[in-house]
Amino acid sequence: MGSICEGRVVVITGAGRGIGRGHALEFARQGAKVVVNDIGAELDGSGGSTGPAGEVVDEIRAMGGEAVANGDDISTWEGGASLVKTAIDTFGDLHVVVNNAGVVRDRMFANATEDEWDLTMQVHLKGHFTTSRHAAAYWRDKAKAGESVDARIINTSSGAGLMGSIGQAAYSAAKGGILALTLVQAAELGRYGITVNAIAPAARTRMTEQVFAATMAAPTETDAFDAMAPENVAPLVVWLGSPDSAGVTGRVFEVEAGKVSVADGWHHGRVIDKGARWEPIEVGNAVLELLAEAPAPTPVYGAGG
Repeated sequence: MGSICEGRVVVITGAGRGIGRGHALEFARQGAKVVVNDIGAELDGSGGSTGPAGEVVDEIRAMGGEAVANGDDISTWEGGASLVKTAIDTFGDLHVVVNNAGVVRDRMFANATEDEWDLTMQVHLKGHFTTSRHAAAYWRDKAKAGESVDARIINTSSGAGLMGSIGQAAYSAAKGGILALTLVQAAELGRYGITVNAIAPAARTRMTEQVFAATMAAPTETDAFDAMAPENVAPLVVWLGSPDSAGVTGRVFEVEAGKVSVADGWHHGRVIDKGARWEPIEVGNAVLELLAEAPAPTPVYGAGG
């Protein structure tokens, strides 16, 4: 036990299963003290228990690490505050927040309901806000008091947030919002010693194995590399949570199997400037000229092309 995150205190939301569980175990292997947050809910957000979180804590303790389970609902202001307090009360400090918790309510946009939309935004987008907001206030106060801060926020978006995904309007919108939130957090919080990055992972989880069953299937050969294993995402996240990543902020990383890349976001394109107010017929011709020269957008997932 003990390596690049030795002694760091890490909070991970949605860490009872899947990708979050992989994060928790790898952070522990790398010397971190881990708060394993999970309400134990079903994919649609119903139900809940701290059972999965407790099981991960048991695994960490069995390997000689330190961990505590937490069942707070991070989609609420109070839940995010309580989770941060758990880390500080239990381990005396906090260094890393990994926002990972999520739900799915997939539906074609024309069939989506208000409740489905609100729940998805509540868990994904507000859930990323609450824990990070309370952690940021804690770190800001430390920095203003003259203490050294070397903190990390790691957000979880997805390919759906980068490109959009057919049948996942709410999920895509929430994940896209997380990307914008990441950029703003990085710009605002750097002065306090806080870096903020996001990942867009592809791996086998309860969410993806239902929708992409063939792609996410485990290999049949026992010694083959399991490309879609959720544990494959953890090494990047652990490195981003370590002191080694201090110079990296405001970036989005795609990670899948043994692959990692930096996602290239929106950029200002070529400008046509008339120098005066356009007439509608004129601006239409200008738009067509710009589009003829612009690169084609990456197709929305599920749209083909």
